[in-house]
Amino acid sequence: MLLSINPDNPQKRFIDRVVQKLEDGGVIIYPTDTFYGIGCDLFNKKAIQKIYQIKRRPLKKPFSFVCSDLKNISLYAQVSNFAYRIMKRALPGPYTFILEGTKLVPKLMLTNRRSVGIRVPENKICLDIVKGLGRPIVSTSVQLAEPSLIHDTYSPLLDLVIDGGVISYEPSTVVSLIDDNLEVIRKGKGDVNFV
Repeated sequence: MLLSINPDNPQKRFIDRVVQKLEDGGVIIYPTDTFYGIGCDLFNKKAIQKIYQIKRRPLKKPFSFVCSDLKNISLYAQVSNFAYRIMKRALPGPYTFILEGTKLVPKLMLTNRRSVGIRVPENKICLDIVKGLGRPIVSTSVQLAEPSLIHDTYSPLLDLVIDGGVISYEPSTVVSLIDDNLEVIRKGKGDVNFV
C-alpha cells in the first residue's frame, strides 16, 4: 500500500493509520531528511527480525533508531551534559549519534559494546509518526529516492510505503559521543563543523 502524506503539513488521519500499522507489528518505509527508511516499532522483535531479512543483514550489526526529540533520546541512551550540548545544536538534523544504550533498549538493537545509533531527523512526517507511536522506530536506509519505485520494489515485503516526496539519498553524518569523546565516524549530509 502506498500512502501519500503531505511533507509540510502531515495529515493526522494518515499519521494515525501509520501508527496503527506499527502497533499491529507492521514494517513500513518512511521519509527522513536523508533517505527513505525501513522501520518498525523498536519493541517488536518479529518486525525487527523481518527487517534484518529484508536487508540481508547479520544480527550482529544493529540498526539505528529514530527518537522524537532530545528528551526522548535520554530514555534510550546515556546522555551526558557534553553529549546533550552537542546534540542540542545538531538536532533535529541529518545526524546519527552513537551513545551508550540504556536498559530500555532491546538487546537485538545493541552492539557488543552496548552502544546505539540514534537519530532525530528534520522531517515532519517521520517525527509525527514517532510522536504518535510514543516509542522510537527502527531506521535503516532504502537506497532509492522515488516513492513509487520504492513501492514497486519493496511492497511484497512490507505493510506500507509512505510517499513524502522525492528524497535524494544522502546518508547521515555519524558521530560517536561515547565517553564524551566526539569522533566523526562517517561524513554525510550533516556538517561536521557544528561543534
